[in-house]
Amino acid sequence: MSLSLQSAQARATQVLREGGIATAALDARALLKVATGLSLEALIVNGRAPLSAPCETRFDDYVARRLAGEPVSRIRGTREFYGRDFKIDAHTLDPRPDTETLVTAVLDQAGSDGFRGRPLRLLDLGTGSGCILVTLLAELPEAVGTGTDINPGALELARDNAAALGVADRVQFATADWFEGLAGRYDIIVSNPPYIASAEIEGLAPEVARHDPLAALDGGIDGLDAYRRIAAGAPRFLAPGGALLAEIGCTQAGSVVDIFRAGGLIVADDGVRSDLAGLPRCVCAKLS
Repeated sequence: MSLSLQSAQARATQVLREGGIATAALDARALLKVATGLSLEALIVNGRAPLSAPCETRFDDYVARRLAGEPVSRIRGTREFYGRDFKIDAHTLDPRPDTETLVTAVLDQAGSDGFRGRPLRLLDLGTGSGCILVTLLAELPEAVGTGTDINPGALELARDNAAALGVADRVQFATADWFEGLAGRYDIIVSNPPYIASAEIEGLAPEVARHDPLAALDGGIDGLDAYRRIAAGAPRFLAPGGALLAEIGCTQAGSVVDIFRAGGLIVADDGVRSDLAGLPRCVCAKLS
């Protein structure tokens, strides 16, 4: 006899909990939604309905993948970011809520004196899924943007996300190693670069270490290689008075500020933004 939707969810919750998954109930429900294609409301209303054999097979596979450490977002193939759903895959970093701090900082910069009321040119270095750039373009309807990434597969996904979220006509993507092959100047340059020290990657949570692309994590011996590259190139590509904003690891604020200042950029005393947990998460610099 087939399990009901309710019973299948309860069984999966128990399996995940026994497997050490802290968010077992939430994950079981999310995976059942993906396996059945039903909304949360439909799952609740039809909780006693039988789970079909094909859906049960999919659901069991998803639960097994979650037990093995794969994040729900990767199993689902989407991640919500700044209130919008973005496709993700093996080519891209799984966007985290911490990165929304960077987006908010850019939007604040865009609304400040010198930027307000005019079309802005944005550059996103290492765009990945495009979540940062696409979000900014959706929030700034007069802006145009360019996203670069060294991984062509990531750029294909970013293009899909730009099209799905209605900004494809205001964005272009280029396969590039940071500023390679670019021309012109930009009002705001933004980046969430790799910033984990190479030796620390194995110690990350399995959801990160085993499933995020290594190139999106590995920041070199001290985790700061990307910031040096960005600081070296940014002055040539920023418009006068332009801004550079970058996400950082929570212990890297002082080092990144020093790197940016050594590159000829200005970082004000209040140029480090903290995330909702109160941890340093973003450095804001300007070109004089």
